[in-house]
Amino acid sequence: MQTAVGVFGGDAHADGIDAPPLMNDNVGNSNRHAISSLNSPPFIAVELCREHLGVHPCDKRRSITEYQNMFPAIDFSLIEHDEDILWKPDIREENEEVAARGLKFLDWLWTRKEKEIAVVSHSGFLFHTLSSFGNDCHPNVKNEICTHLANGELRSVVIIDRGMIGSDESSTNYPGKIPDGLDLPSDVADEKLSENGPTN
Repeated sequence: MQTAVGVFGGDAHADGIDAPPLMNDNVGNSNRHAISSLNSPPFIAVELCREHLGVHPCDKRRSITEYQNMFPAIDFSLIEHDEDILWKPDIREENEEVAARGLKFLDWLWTRKEKEIAVVSHSGFLFHTLSSFGNDCHPNVKNEICTHLANGELRSVVIIDRGMIGSDESSTNYPGKIPDGLDLPSDVADEKLSENGPTN
């Protein structure tokens, strides 16, 4: 949540602003000032979209009551239990279970009406979720999809519902039509750019 607020939050929060802060002062002993929710997108916490569950204490979440005090403008209404009932001290979630949870999260994501959604989560969750895709792609594309994300890395991903191809009733800004031009993995595109020189 700190990462999401740091990337998509507003300016420093100031007293007298008629909006709750996205994040209060010094959350997680960060020595950071409060961050305003003014002019920022809505933030929704989703329980499915979290790191590997179990064994490692760093992967156990705090209570929602604590989080609501730290992040007053984040919507926690979709989380059913105040305490973390999913994390177990002696059972580590299998990679396949993380991927299955990721696919459930994507099912939920499909219900959203927004055209562009930022998903801020953990590398392991995103890696196992994205690894479920790309089996019908060129190996270079599959390799790029299935690479662990670096800390703080931003990736743009377009998810296409193949059932919508050719339909005029898409509720998204990308109805599944193939874009013009090359669609190369970034490392291949970088190589081609260096071979051909920069374009002006």
